[in-house]
Amino acid sequence: MDRYHEAIGKSRVVSDDAAVAAEVANIVEKAPQYAGPEVYKFLLNSIDLTTLSSEDSDRSVARFTNRVNDFDAEYPQYGHVAAICVYSNFAEVVKDHLDVDGVDVCVVAGCFPSSQTFTAVKVADVALAVEAGAQEVDVVMNLGMFRDENYEELCDELIELKHTAKHARLKVILETGALKTAEAVKRASILAMYCDADFIKTSTGKIYPGASLEAAYVMCQCIKEYFEQTGRRVGFKAAGGIRTTRDALNYYAVVREVLGEEWLNADLFRLGASSLANSVLSSLEGQEIKFF
Repeated sequence: MDRYHEAIGKSRVVSDDAAVAAEVANIVEKAPQYAGPEVYKFLLNSIDLTTLSSEDSDRSVARFTNRVNDFDAEYPQYGHVAAICVYSNFAEVVKDHLDVDGVDVCVVAGCFPSSQTFTAVKVADVALAVEAGAQEVDVVMNLGMFRDENYEELCDELIELKHTAKHARLKVILETGALKTAEAVKRASILAMYCDADFIKTSTGKIYPGASLEAAYVMCQCIKEYFEQTGRRVGFKAAGGIRTTRDALNYYAVVREVLGEEWLNADLFRLGASSLANSVLSSLEGQEIKFF
């Protein structure tokens, strides 16, 4: 048995689908108690504002970035989003146009969203993105290797990508919609963290179903267990289909109930979304606003 199978075997995280669903239902019942301006502002500040369109261009990404600059000027009372997330080839465009301190340049890389190419190509993509200004890099775990339980090769690749990212945060996307079961989400979470991922992320939002509260619950339980074992805090990012303030509030509640307030900061909690920022801003302003 290799060290990865051993780590999975030692985990005590509950991965029975029915039990997980019941725990999530209890948390969702509690979520409305957290609703309010301070939490809404926190949610806004936790967003990785994302554009991942086949029609993205230097010009469109520049416009997208400038809206973040405009927001900082027009709504200074609410702070700013956590990051702008784009394809890796647009890292430099965001860096060159972004004027707001504290907003990170985030990219998806490594043959997103399939993760199906040569490891050397993924490494080159991550290296070029970081050189161009990326401060955060989101990569997809190779699902084929995961399904085959080829954990050594899978983890060697993730470790190399983490090494290549250097100072940049590495977020490993588990693609939980493809994994489907709580047991599979548990195994993928453990593997990613043992490869030194800075964050584990639910989904790409591209091919398979996006984030689910059940997957988030299992991931957060794994993060908690890993912290208790190692003392290292790993962040959690939900992405894929999170569009409304109520959606975001439910994920906030899961993180708060499982991991506690220590995880309620932009260094450890993120929401990847494109339309969510408008919904949260509308909740803060008390009227529908389409700013982004």
